[in-house]
Amino acid sequence: MTRPTHLTGVVPPVCTPLTPDAEVDTASLIRLVDFLVAGGVDGLFVLGSSAEAAYLRDEQRRAVVDTVVRHVGGQLPVLAGAIDMTTPRVLDHARGALDSGADALVVTAPFYTRTHPAEIDRHYREVAARTGAPVYAYDLPVAVHTKLGHDLVLTLAADGVLAGLKDSSGDETGLRRVIVGVRGKAAGFSALTGSETMVDSALAMGAHGVVPGLGNVDPHGYVRLYRSAREGDWETARTEQERLLALFGMVRSGDPARMGMSSSALGAFKAALHLRGVIDCPATMLPQIPLDAEEVRRVEKHLATAGLL
Repeated sequence: MTRPTHLTGVVPPVCTPLTPDAEVDTASLIRLVDFLVAGGVDGLFVLGSSAEAAYLRDEQRRAVVDTVVRHVGGQLPVLAGAIDMTTPRVLDHARGALDSGADALVVTAPFYTRTHPAEIDRHYREVAARTGAPVYAYDLPVAVHTKLGHDLVLTLAADGVLAGLKDSSGDETGLRRVIVGVRGKAAGFSALTGSETMVDSALAMGAHGVVPGLGNVDPHGYVRLYRSAREGDWETARTEQERLLALFGMVRSGDPARMGMSSSALGAFKAALHLRGVIDCPATMLPQIPLDAEEVRRVEKHLATAGLL
């Protein structure tokens, strides 16, 4: 294993390519991993939201981790989402991912159940204690309907329970409080933004890295942004971020009158990867609605404008 002691840089949440009959397309997955590695990324996060983890059967989740870990062969750390409703189910996923060779776990708060902050605290402590693996909290209130308070994150960080935070909450003040709060108090803790569009701002306030879904489509761009920021070249970082902001407009290619945001965004990412020749099929998992030909043309225009075709 390549367990990260302090995870930094660009760690894309890897999409899961599918065959037309909704099985994991391992050949396309390997090409996507090679594409990301060639782009200079610093780690890989499988089985997150961009991976459609919520839609995959358990054996499909396992196939994704097996495929990526075997192919990467220790070149980069592989983080695996262990995302489910309650602690026992998360532990099942966690053990499977670790048995496959994942280096760390990414875990949301429990959901569906009505969960008290004390129970969320216990959830993370149990997962960390029972697996012995680095655990990254995934703050995703739009999906799990619980916001991870910065006080809770800081307590778990100070106690050595959490190795880091993937903040996809959109709460920049909360992220900043975590960044400031762990400084000098939680060695090795990684504060990572899940935003595609505010990466330069997050890095300027001290975030350690970025986990951008759009990084599947343009890993080179996010690597350029990150490296420019780390070198103090904020003008280049800003210019790159603004190009990526325009490219991110592809997530609205789907017609909101006939599909939800997940279908539109994930469909756009996969359509873009298909158009770029990285994956064989742009299919998404049921019950998501596929993009039609006109919507795919909108994605293609975004790629062309960004210089990616």
